[in-house]
Amino acid sequence: METLTATAATCRLATIAIATERPTQFVDLTDRLQSFVADSGIRLGLLNVQTLHTTTAVMVNEHEPLLLADFATLLEDVAPAHTGYRHDDFSHRTVNLTLGERPNGHAHCRALLLPTSVCLNVVDGRLQLGRWQRVFFADLDGPQSRQVTVLLFGEEH
Repeated sequence: METLTATAATCRLATIAIATERPTQFVDLTDRLQSFVADSGIRLGLLNVQTLHTTTAVMVNEHEPLLLADFATLLEDVAPAHTGYRHDDFSHRTVNLTLGERPNGHAHCRALLLPTSVCLNVVDGRLQLGRWQRVFFADLDGPQSRQVTVLLFGEEH
């Protein structure tokens, strides 16, 4: 086991804007995150990626189109979009209502099953990911404009 010692800690914070086009969409953030890390000058540290929405998720998985379609199918099977959700009954719901709100109980139920953030190691100024690993933002209630925050903490070059 290799032991690395950090000396001076630095933080970098950024927001990534994401515009989705479909009701359920997986957006690969890996290249943007790699660029953020590379531009930061941090060689050893941690990158936390966090969604700012309750009907979205952030996760690590493989970027293979048929697998992404399988994920969407699985989420539809677990929490179908066109099933009755109490959250969508605006005649009875009394909290957290917004003007023009669309029914999205299914998206909240799907989000419950997925992480809202991931924490990734940074080694030698790069994200430490496995061969097939990619970092995804999942919009479960699109299309919408969304945001993800990234916080990078570590030792500079």
